[in-house]
Amino acid sequence: MNASAAGDRSRRHTRYFLNWARSAAPVHLGADVDMTRVEEQRAAGRDEGRRLSVVSFLLHAAGRVLARHPEARGLARGGLWPRTVPLPGVAAKLALDRARPGGGRVVLTAVLPRMDTATLTEIQEAVDRCRECDPQELPGAAAVRLLNQLPPPLGQLAFRLGVVSPAARERRLGTFAVSSLGHRAVDVFHSYGGTAVTFCAGRVSDRAVVRGGRVVTAPVMRLGLTFDHRVLDGAAAADVLDAVVKRLEDWHGDLSGTRGEPRHGAGIRPARTRERPRGPLGTGP
Repeated sequence: MNASAAGDRSRRHTRYFLNWARSAAPVHLGADVDMTRVEEQRAAGRDEGRRLSVVSFLLHAAGRVLARHPEARGLARGGLWPRTVPLPGVAAKLALDRARPGGGRVVLTAVLPRMDTATLTEIQEAVDRCRECDPQELPGAAAVRLLNQLPPPLGQLAFRLGVVSPAARERRLGTFAVSSLGHRAVDVFHSYGGTAVTFCAGRVSDRAVVRGGRVVTAPVMRLGLTFDHRVLDGAAAADVLDAVVKRLEDWHGDLSGTRGEPRHGAGIRPARTRERPRGPLGTGP
């Protein structure tokens, strides 16, 4: 098999997803986020020999906010009798750009559970494992390999059947999605991750902001939010985006992420002490 054919086969799962996602009704929002406090925390982490990614802060903030907004964790079902089915968990689908065996690149995903209770440290460890491990060892990698090996008609059918139930949908696609192109000179972009809301993070760069009537320079990230209009309306989606922005701008917790709560309390839900992170965030299955 030549390199072109191998590259095409490795992207079959992406095509199956895109064909399935055509029924969605994506609408896009965006906001500028003053990342001063997050960058201060990242710098403090570097002084301690720790790497803290912007994506981990976004996962932490979005997980807490989505715990308070169950309407943004639903999925659209039905044709003649449309309805919205709520998803109980708070799991993030993280998009990863990985090298493909034999050359080239491919987009893979990993679902990180318990984003409403995981600490920043636990989230960062999970992100690092997903970025550094063999792509064949990512959660769900075996299912992706099977999809890519099947003849396309069977692969498309297998994909659709694999996300038909709410439990399978949450397990394979999460309840919200996060994608980042911040490692490139990309200020803003929008994508649809197959969930009710998808967060899209651009780069953090110095921009002019107004504080106390004065123009100063601050690190700013342009954060996009794509929402499925079949599941929620614009005002509800704007509330979610606003709460995530406030959490990032008002971050003042310790590096473990156990506090890290905004002063005004947007999006807070107390951790459930009996629950422990599983899968990539813990030792459980």
